Parts: sequence; C-alpha cells; structure tokens
Amino acid sequence: MTSFTDDPMLLRSAPAENDPPPIWFLAPEGFFALPLAATAEERTERAQAFVRELYSRGDETLWGPAAPYFSAMAELLEGSGVSYAAMGLFSTSEEESTAEGDVVRRDPSDGAAQCAFTLAAVPTDQEDVDTDVVAQGILAALSKDPYHDVQWLDLPCGPAVSCVTWREFKLNPQVTASGEATELVTAQIQVHIPFPTGPYTAVFTLFTAAVDYWTRFIDLMGAILQTVSFVDPSEEAMEAV
Repeated sequence: MTSFTDDPMLLRSAPAENDPPPIWFLAPEGFFALPLAATAEERTERAQAFVRELYSRGDETLWGPAAPYFSAMAELLEGSGVSYAAMGLFSTSEEESTAEGDVVRRDPSDGAAQCAFTLAAVPTDQEDVDTDVVAQGILAALSKDPYHDVQWLDLPCGPAVSCVTWREFKLNPQVTASGEATELVTAQIQVHIPFPTGPYTAVFTLFTAAVDYWTRFIDLMGAILQTVSFVDPSEEAMEAV
C-alpha cells in the first residue's frame, strides 16, 4: 500500500502486519500513480480520480470507460507484491526559453513518451541485514545472463545493483496500425536496493517502448534513486535542526 506524507510528491511504501519496513522516495512530476488499494471500493474511487488527472482534457465519455480498466489493473498488481505503480507521461517536444529566460514547457499532447514504473519489496534470505553482502549476491546472480547490463551503484541510501535489459518482439500484422509485421523494441532498467532495516530488497523497475528517449528515462531513474531513503525524511530534517 502507498501512503502520502504532507508533501504530495513524497511517497513511501507503508507496511502492514508482516509487510516490509517502509521506504521513501520522490515521485517526479509526470508520474501518475495507479489506484492501488486494499479494497474494491477504494480502488474504484481512486481510479476515478486517476483518469481525471491522467486525461485532464477529457470528459465523462472518456473517464467512464477508462476508470474500470485501471481499477482492474490495480487489482492485478495488488497481489503481485508491488507497493507503488505509476504511468510516466512526458512531453517529447523540446523546451523553449522566452526572451526573459522563462522556460516554456510543452504539453504532452504535442507528443509524449510513456513508461511504466513500479516498486516492489522482495524477501531476501539474509539474517544479519548486511546490505553489501546482499548486493554482491544480487550482482553475481544478475551477471550470469550475458544479455544483462549490470552495474554496482553507491546510492545515498546504501549499495544497489542496476540491471538494464533490451528486448525485441515481432508484432503480427493483426495488431499493428499499418497492417504489416512490425518489430517492437523495449528497454527496462531494474534497480535492486537491499533494505538495511529488514530481510527485503527494494526493486525499482522502469519499462518503456519509447526507446528513442531512453537516455531521458535513465536520467529520470537516476534522479529518483538519489531520493530513496529508509529513514523518514521528516525525522532526518528534525535531527538536522
């Protein structure tokens, strides 16, 4: 389950009984959190708000059919271990500056790149919660696949391992707009961060078919990872005063 702090852009994975310890991170502008909730009533309510935010220029003719679809998607994710899921929607038009130096941001309707972003906590077989040892094990396991681009990361919150995977799919003519067979290339980055507070590993995943903008998505993931914390940021701020 995901809960919000006073800052609407600060999210944490909130534990229930027998769930992983909490983890905090900043979700940037352009991310639309899917309506994850424990009950059907909550999912329905959140789905209605979600589609109005995602399709801000739409109306009931669009929102009505879309809400049940995203509510059903959230229900599927609810039992998968995912505690946060979002759609990223970002304009592909270049930003411009006025004579005064103000930045003009383009609307996504001028062209947009999409991605899917999730956070899940995976149980890890660790007794002493030694995050370096856990991360080394993850690095070794992922490196066995020659198609994985695996790297060690030293983040502010501790050691982590990133894994980038590219895939190519052949789409049948029946499912393409052109009516011809088409190749679809996708890219995914998955970052594994062992919890220092319990036997779990946080897995951040960003997936997209908009591979022409992959560098932007990598930069985006990098910015998110710099905000990850296993300590309540409000408590850290109080200690710093």
